[in-house]
Amino acid sequence: MSKAFTREDDLPDLPTPVRLASSLPPGAKNYLTADGERCMRAELDRLVQVERPRFAALPEASDERRQLPGVEQRILQLEQCLRSAVVVPPPSVTEDRVRFGATVMVRERGGAESSYRIVGVDEMDVDRGWVSYLSPIAKALLNARIGQRVRFRFPSGEEELEIVGIKYE
Repeated sequence: MSKAFTREDDLPDLPTPVRLASSLPPGAKNYLTADGERCMRAELDRLVQVERPRFAALPEASDERRQLPGVEQRILQLEQCLRSAVVVPPPSVTEDRVRFGATVMVRERGGAESSYRIVGVDEMDVDRGWVSYLSPIAKALLNARIGQRVRFRFPSGEEELEIVGIKYE
């Protein structure tokens, strides 16, 4: 094809990032652990002070510069989350019930043990065992005590979980 039939502006445009709606159901509070708030603020500071200026300083046609809208999107997302956050500190006294922010160790009937940390929607990390306080597993565990058994329906079927430990960070 001759150069006469192409234009530089024929390059595909990257889609404009769309502002993500909150993943919270209407009326739900945006709870965060104190640690979650610190991590989000640190990420926001890094994006605003380091990443955004670095990408903005690159030449307009640079492939790396095309990452700037994603950085801007993440900044907006973090600002929105932090603006609406209700930070829940860990309990000041030893708590014997599962509350928000707890890491709960459970034992299944077969003896396998797992742990779940109950955190805010924006802190969820399934790979680390961090579950939203709105998730079915968290709802089953909340308010339970050590030694108590709770029923939970996994995709593989219903399971009885025994609370074997509760700790707060």
